[in-house]
Amino acid sequence: MSKKPKVAFFDFTGCEGCQLCAVDLTPEQLFDLLALVDIVEFREVMTDKAESYDIAFIEGSISRKPDEEKIKDIRARSKLLVTLGACSTIAGVNALRNFYPDDKLLHLVYPGHPEIDRTTIARGVSEVVKVDAMIPGCPIDTHEFLRVVKDLLLGKKPEIPTYPVCVECKMNENTCVYEKGIHCLGPVIRAGCNAICPSNGGYCFGCRGAIPKANIESMKEILQKYNLSAADALDKFKLFLERDKEIFPDDKN
Repeated sequence: MSKKPKVAFFDFTGCEGCQLCAVDLTPEQLFDLLALVDIVEFREVMTDKAESYDIAFIEGSISRKPDEEKIKDIRARSKLLVTLGACSTIAGVNALRNFYPDDKLLHLVYPGHPEIDRTTIARGVSEVVKVDAMIPGCPIDTHEFLRVVKDLLLGKKPEIPTYPVCVECKMNENTCVYEKGIHCLGPVIRAGCNAICPSNGGYCFGCRGAIPKANIESMKEILQKYNLSAADALDKFKLFLERDKEIFPDDKN
């Protein structure tokens, strides 16, 4: 009988891309991982199931009533529960549906099909059950995933950066995209991605969530400095941060 920790993966409302990232490893990384844990349940790659788990990784937001019952059951059978990616951590792009009334949303997505089960607002997992650790991003970073797994197996609390993406941009010696007249959410977004989007000609769109105590006033000053619209910036925040009360303090959902 194996004494290795039992690990499981579960999916809710999401694209399941973060689960694929979790197994998109080099052969050496995969063998190292399997030497440390037993993957006992993972719909993407196996049909086996288990009664309990040492670590349960959750992908996807909670957006239907049955999801609440399922995640509570998984939580009750798991020693540790870890969110995997933006959708499970901060509700992700699924939370865009929260800006629409149910009737309008269903008409837009499923026109002529009133029998479709109604959804609820999209929520991050921590809004429903206790979460022990998180791996943010859309998709997750494989190296960060492996580091978090190893920290958990060692009994350590995984350290996720609390400083902004701007720090990593400066470390990479990037030209600030604001100098190019482009809105970027990097000043208030959690680092840990090595500023991958600004470093490759894009801008930060917030998939790792806001840093704790995000300085929104400073963000507004930056926008004013570069003569950029605060309204357009708020629209960019909506893509991933609809559930963040610091960004949208008046949200009653």
